[in-house]
Amino acid sequence: MVSLESELDRARELDVAELADAIESIGFECTRCGACCKAAETDAGEDEEHTATVFPDEVRALEEQGEYDWRDVARPMPYGLTDVPEGPEGETFEWALQTTGCGDCTFYAEADDGTGACTAHDDRPLICRTYPFSVALEGSSQPMGEAVDRVGQVRAHECEGLGRDIDREDAEELAAALKRRSVRELEEAIGVRENYEPADPGPGEVVVHDSEGAKRPDGDPVER
Repeated sequence: MVSLESELDRARELDVAELADAIESIGFECTRCGACCKAAETDAGEDEEHTATVFPDEVRALEEQGEYDWRDVARPMPYGLTDVPEGPEGETFEWALQTTGCGDCTFYAEADDGTGACTAHDDRPLICRTYPFSVALEGSSQPMGEAVDRVGQVRAHECEGLGRDIDREDAEELAAALKRRSVRELEEAIGVRENYEPADPGPGEVVVHDSEGAKRPDGDPVER
């Protein structure tokens, strides 16, 4: 098994120019359709809440940008939690961007003509900056299902903007963000592993384990 530390070394050595070459080869231009910011429809025809990973430092940056509190920005990633009458309970290992009542990202806004926009664009998390791309490294995540295309280490995920021409400058900017995200994901995974201690949440309680330790849904540390 490849260690997270060795994959982190690989992530730090990624060549931004090579990543940009791959992005150029695949092609991409955001059409502002909003699909990556909204609830997705499942095979059963039901809406599945938007789930975009956000790191603790990114939550704080968004808090400061809009004078929000932690719960306004992030929620416990639902994967691994159990739904009970009182709500979700259990332990999870990531934060997801908060959603609205209809399951869309809370920072997503849509104009009358259906054009989408991010109300926190300048402070948006790395996963939003780099969608629909990811890097094929163990321990890194790939958003919204399996890849539909791949060039070298760069994977492309379903998006109507794929296959469109992209300027070299934009490709390099995206590639640099993609490298930062790859490094950050692996640093976070290592931090979670090193700081993990079973929290034994009670009925109706949720604990999120991130690289800073165990937290309550409001971002406060779990008292030991």
